[in-house]
Amino acid sequence: MTTNTTPQTAVAKQGPAPAALLYAVIGGSLLTVVSAFLAWTWTADFPGDLTYYGSPAPIQFLSLVAGLLTAAFALSALGTKGLRWLTPTGARKPVWILALGTLAGTWFTVIAIAVVLGGFAHLEPGAYVALVGSLIPALAAYKLPDDSHKAAPAKQLPSWAEILLITGVFALGLYVITFGIDTDDKEPQLFVTYLIIVGFAAFALLKAGLFDRLGTLTAKHRQVTLLGTAAAAIAFPFIQQSGDTYTLIAVNILIFATVALGLNVVVGLAGLLDLGYVAFLGVGAYAAALVSGSTASAFDIHLPFWAAVLVGALASLIFGVVIGAPTLRLRGDYLAIVTLGFGEIFRIAMGNLDGTSGPDITNGPNGIPNIPHLELFGWNFGESHNVLGITLGAYANYYFLMLLVMALVVLVFARAGNSRIGRAWVAIREDETAAEAMGINGFKVKLIAFALGATLAGLAGTVQAHVNTTVVPENYVFAGPVPPNSAFLLAAVILGGMGTIRGPILGAALLFLIPAKLAFLQDYQLLAFGIALILLMRFRPEGLIANKRAQLEYHDDTADQAPTDLATAKAGA
Repeated sequence: MTTNTTPQTAVAKQGPAPAALLYAVIGGSLLTVVSAFLAWTWTADFPGDLTYYGSPAPIQFLSLVAGLLTAAFALSALGTKGLRWLTPTGARKPVWILALGTLAGTWFTVIAIAVVLGGFAHLEPGAYVALVGSLIPALAAYKLPDDSHKAAPAKQLPSWAEILLITGVFALGLYVITFGIDTDDKEPQLFVTYLIIVGFAAFALLKAGLFDRLGTLTAKHRQVTLLGTAAAAIAFPFIQQSGDTYTLIAVNILIFATVALGLNVVVGLAGLLDLGYVAFLGVGAYAAALVSGSTASAFDIHLPFWAAVLVGALASLIFGVVIGAPTLRLRGDYLAIVTLGFGEIFRIAMGNLDGTSGPDITNGPNGIPNIPHLELFGWNFGESHNVLGITLGAYANYYFLMLLVMALVVLVFARAGNSRIGRAWVAIREDETAAEAMGINGFKVKLIAFALGATLAGLAGTVQAHVNTTVVPENYVFAGPVPPNSAFLLAAVILGGMGTIRGPILGAALLFLIPAKLAFLQDYQLLAFGIALILLMRFRPEGLIANKRAQLEYHDDTADQAPTDLATAKAGA
């Protein structure tokens, strides 16, 4: 007689996680916390100065937070009242992931100290305490039995409590992002440790089921979520302590993310592989530069910004139609090769329109410099302004402008993706032959996607021209160490999650911020970039933020295979 046992029943028979292992996790984590208050080296030559007792440096603070998180999740696994909500889908995976993150971040810091200072002799007892303290939880958590299970329905909270919880999460997220962006460029070890611990912590929260519960809350309170997102984004320049340095990085991230969203229309929704997409950004930037009153412009035109935006977007639209009309009858690799060629043609043409190799329009490889700053309603974007007693630098003005542009692009993407034409794009992406057999005009639908994506990129290009105050052909190559370029744009869409809104934004932020903060690894960035993509394709091919529709299709396929698997299991029994 064969008895069917569900995964939940199997977990129940295993019993709770061994208390001794969890106590070891908690003890080691607290030891890591204590080590943060001790000196890790005797000399201040290591960036960040880890010589103080009782006052953790920022890099020690990261180990402290990681240790506290690991201990909190271990206490949740023990059933501690008030902490059980931390592990709705099981405690073993999140505890182990957090312990690994603490181990990786702490050991990286200690090894970096030894490498920078020239040996382990420069370590103080606090560093050895940190090494041991972070190792114990990782070893103990590895031995914990698997207790994964489907999350039970969350306890209903009053609406005010749910809104307060969403607000707290947004405030915490803003602090974490700001901490990473504000890390000193002279302390690259701090940013690497930050990436390690934040990455492992995010993965642990995902495995614990907390992101799913937060998603349920934000979907329930959609208006509050939108307001919270807007408030957090607006508050960013006001909490910067280092002036415009990192606000400029934020502006460039928004520009990069806006262009990535435009490419997401072409690649993520319509399934068209475009390897020359950065050319559309260049068309918008050059068009705006030529009509915005630059002293190097071949045309004596100075249009207001709203008109320059229209010119840049319209120029990119026309360029997209001109490229798409003869090429979109191709598919797959052939389309990718042709678009790559058009992207290179644009860059080379801009470099040759210098009055020698061609007409004197773009000033050739020297580009178009001296693009004046924007001025709207008497507000000069090139000057600092005092708002609510806080001095905001010039780039904060462009930051707020790009927030508006981003909001517009997100609205267009969301409306287009959920419309009739958006469903036609998805049908073309999944199976173009079947879609055309059902009456969809494949060429027309793809051309609309190409034109819309080009227009959104041109819109971002007009702002980029004024932010950089110059436009040169070298900014619009297929691949290079500095984004945005076509390769990084495509990677941002794939890394973040094709067909989603948050995915390309997250991917663009990571791919712009990490190279900017780790400039000392410039010679190895493309190597690290390739390794990251390989790992992503292996362990999470749907991207960091998966498309819900793709997830449903995957689960449906798995469900279809389940009866066969069950029959096989019964036969084996």
